Amino acid sequence: MEILFVSHKHPPSTGGMEKQSFELIKRMKKKCTVYELVYKGVGSRLNFFLGLRREIKNILHRHPNIKIIHFNDAMIACFYSVCGKKFPVKHTVTLHGLDVVFPSWIYRKFIFPQLNSFDLLLPVSKATAAEARLLGINKDKIHVVHNGVDESIAQYKFSLSFHDDFYRRYHIDLKGKHLLIALGRPVKRKGFSWFIEHVMPLLNKDYLLLFIGPFHSRPTPYEKWTRFIPEFLKRKLDLFLGAPSDEAKLRKLLALPPIRKRAKHLGRLPLDEILNLLHHATAFIMPNIAIAGDMEGFGLVCLEAALCGTTVLASNIGGIPDAIVDGKNGYLLPHSDAAIWAERLNNLMQQELPIEHSTAFKHYTLENYSWEKMVNGYYSVFTTLAASSANVAESVSN
Repeated sequence: MEILFVSHKHPPSTGGMEKQSFELIKRMKKKCTVYELVYKGVGSRLNFFLGLRREIKNILHRHPNIKIIHFNDAMIACFYSVCGKKFPVKHTVTLHGLDVVFPSWIYRKFIFPQLNSFDLLLPVSKATAAEARLLGINKDKIHVVHNGVDESIAQYKFSLSFHDDFYRRYHIDLKGKHLLIALGRPVKRKGFSWFIEHVMPLLNKDYLLLFIGPFHSRPTPYEKWTRFIPEFLKRKLDLFLGAPSDEAKLRKLLALPPIRKRAKHLGRLPLDEILNLLHHATAFIMPNIAIAGDMEGFGLVCLEAALCGTTVLASNIGGIPDAIVDGKNGYLLPHSDAAIWAERLNNLMQQELPIEHSTAFKHYTLENYSWEKMVNGYYSVFTTLAASSANVAESVSN
């Protein structure tokens, strides 16, 4: 079986979509013949899109045994779909979340429904699948395949002297404090500013909240010139470009003296430091809130935290419940309910869960989520699709 993978979400960019794209392509190479048409940050992304059909045509011409083209998100699949007639192979696409609910009525009404012409759509969660059906996608063409997580995290050798090492490097004393960790891009749906404003004032223990991920300590040129754009247009632009829509507010909150003592943003960190912080934390929090036109397609970072033995508290919204099963590998809390969030965190900081809980949560995550399990799900779908294509071809020839 020969497959062409097409993606513009790939390292060196970081995020759940990029990780999923990278792992899917890398691991699928062990199972079949894989060709890549991937934007990896070199050159113009616009030129990559404009030359998409030409490059696909050239690859198909050089490799006529390709039976399936897989697009790794709906945005690029829709662009391909509206730019001309499809090539005579099977077409599949992964649906992540934002690429389904993007707040443009033109996109939702006229562009996204064109994916009905694809042979199969693969949402990463049941919530994403439900949104796709609401936009008119044939339910028979939908097959959910959950994202995975790197199972080797569970075998990581955590540092016994991490607190001292961390203090020497960042001059932040972690000893004697309950450590809360939040990880990801500062976009509004993540609920970072909401948590600082509404939950932190209700916490009554000695804690330190650390944010990890891309972050600009000063206003960026993009942030400056988009101040002159109408808010409704800026919101769409932020979502389309993946801009850090919560960053400006988060920056101001973190600068306030009462908050500065309790919360800090560390920016990007090496993987070993992230894993050690998670392992030594009292809790990993994912306090997502409802934002019109945006959603969390899955919740990959929750799985990574669970494999580090961290207690995960996450909002019961979007695709997060596909990653965290309440009481099995973490806890789901109602989104935007500050009182319940504060109560659970105060209880957890007063009496941390016994090691048996974190071990059980880790085992559940390993058994039910892994990159290999995800890739096997895709491979099964691709094999069935390729077989149906061969059967049709044989029937026509007879």
